[in-house]
Amino acid sequence: MPRTHGNNCYLRGFANQLAFAPMAGRSDDHIRAKCFHPNGAFIEFAEDEIEQCITERFEKIVRKFPDRTAVETRRHRLTYGDLNRTANKTAHAVLSTWGDKNRSIAVLMDHDAPVISAIMGALKAGKFYVPLDPSLPYARSKFIVDDAQAQTIITDTKYLSLAKTLVESPSRLLNIDDIEDVPDTDPPVRVRPDDLCWVIYTSGSTGKPKGVMQNHRNVLHFMMNYTNGLHISAEDRLTLLYSFSVNGGAHDIFAALFNGATICPYDLKTEGFAELRQWLIDERITIYHSVPTVFRQFIESLTGGEDFPDLRIVRLGGEPVYRRDINLFKKYFSTDCILVNRLGSSETGSLRMFFLDKETEVCNNLVPVGYAVADNDVLLLDDSGAQVAGDEGEIAVRTRYVSPGYWRRPDLTADSFLDDPSDENRKIYRTGDLGRLLPDGCLLHLGRKDFFVKIRGYRVELDEIEMTLMEFPGIKEVAVTALNNNSGDERLVAYVVPKTAPGPNVSEIRRFLEEKLPDYMIPATFITLDALPLTDTLKVDRKALPKPNGLRPEIAVPYAAPRNSIEAALAKIWAEMLELDQVGVHDNFFDLGGHSLAATRVISRVVLTFPLNLPVKVLFDSPTVAEMAEVIAAHRDNDPRNARLDKILNEVELLSDEETELRFEKDRSAKSRN
Repeated sequence: MPRTHGNNCYLRGFANQLAFAPMAGRSDDHIRAKCFHPNGAFIEFAEDEIEQCITERFEKIVRKFPDRTAVETRRHRLTYGDLNRTANKTAHAVLSTWGDKNRSIAVLMDHDAPVISAIMGALKAGKFYVPLDPSLPYARSKFIVDDAQAQTIITDTKYLSLAKTLVESPSRLLNIDDIEDVPDTDPPVRVRPDDLCWVIYTSGSTGKPKGVMQNHRNVLHFMMNYTNGLHISAEDRLTLLYSFSVNGGAHDIFAALFNGATICPYDLKTEGFAELRQWLIDERITIYHSVPTVFRQFIESLTGGEDFPDLRIVRLGGEPVYRRDINLFKKYFSTDCILVNRLGSSETGSLRMFFLDKETEVCNNLVPVGYAVADNDVLLLDDSGAQVAGDEGEIAVRTRYVSPGYWRRPDLTADSFLDDPSDENRKIYRTGDLGRLLPDGCLLHLGRKDFFVKIRGYRVELDEIEMTLMEFPGIKEVAVTALNNNSGDERLVAYVVPKTAPGPNVSEIRRFLEEKLPDYMIPATFITLDALPLTDTLKVDRKALPKPNGLRPEIAVPYAAPRNSIEAALAKIWAEMLELDQVGVHDNFFDLGGHSLAATRVISRVVLTFPLNLPVKVLFDSPTVAEMAEVIAAHRDNDPRNARLDKILNEVELLSDEETELRFEKDRSAKSRN
């Protein structure tokens, strides 16, 4: 029976009361039918297939599709046969030194095809892998390696020197570039469904990362729901925009490899948004997956003339999806494409999915996360753990397919994973998220109950950032919160009370944090206060914390005004992207609150403004307006179009942002007609 949406209701949202109107139009079931492959390519993932290990399922696919492309990037293309042989070599190299016990192996490599071979090799050797993103601060990587008790680190020549500093002895390293004279056949290793397959570290409320464990059975169950929900088949080509070191990336990898599909890694940090749109077309991507923040910034790079003929699904998750996201989807994607909003967690996989198309009328600001997936019951609990009816409550999941817990943290495991009194084979996991069920069973996700937030798709415990900031010598008190910027994306704001006036400058604090926290956990904005506001119970009154005023922060260098038209145009772009009143020509982009994802947005705007093709790396190498202006000037020396560019830049120097954009759009339109 088709699902229909319930009556109007009023929900307490993140901070305010918001009206929720029903979503009219097609039913969710009707839209889900668009996932079906008309040529019959889809093969259902049977429930009995989850009672095995990851490598068994993978090897069945290899035998069925040995010549199909498994992984493809601009530098590598591996068929299923190729991937299996390289993974087997890695597995045999591991087994020859470390045996087949279910122990942890860290994987330290770039976001590219070889890392997938390394992961599969670790699993084929009977190990569970611990992913290490090379961009993590050294202190965090060192903590993960030590805490995970990694038996070895699989790496390559590029990161061999870094890997050596993370272990006590080089004998604990395996360089995949040096693997020779080992078999490429499937190793005879027996792995049970309840053996661990990975430990993925996320932000922790204790001030240290915590490792979320998963076993083979659970991952296969997650992929069963993913496959059957989206009808993934061997004809699909999936994006890998998430890092392989987070849950979303792992799910995309195995969703492809369990179905004979192709996984296509794309590194946003180095390749940027401007290239992404053409890459999606050239690679004939059928399933796009990212957090809403990345989706919005990708959309900003589009002109409206693109056509994505192969794209059938846009899947978003990890952050709230709003009505404007759906409007962007409707504007830029075809009638045959559908959008899927998903709720899930590292501990439980997918919990809910909601399907929309271009005819779905979205009347409210917050888009539901949808309806149940197989074998996962969603409960809403009050503070005492009792179920609530018709009201908001903490989202809890009752399922057999739940994480075994947090690595070496029985205390945290006991707090979050409860026994189900009605079934000894199931657990109840308390997510810490707030939700409300509509009369038809559709779930609304209302935000976090505690200080856990999602930033650019990464799970972040605000407590960990606060504890790290308190280690800085000049800080007396601190509070960190997440606020929406003008684009609707969440950003971190740190409120700092210095020990003595005037206190440390932002540049000093950022240098300190960069050594301890990953990029996505460093606050975009720092606000200095004389004291933190307190409630009547003497707790920090987070509702009373002042909103950012958009003023340029106090950094290590004084403000210096632009000296020419190129610097003026760049300063205007930076100020708009960072939501600041002004930017000095010697200000460091990252000291102003910029991060890797914001860098891709800035370069996309620069590329549209100047007739140049600049990689994102330019902003990391030349992080001030003055330095980037020199790069642009050097490119212009041999460019016959520079006279026209000088004319345009001089025209826009005194214009508003809106007038500037109209002027550049006029120039682009004129060029397209010529």
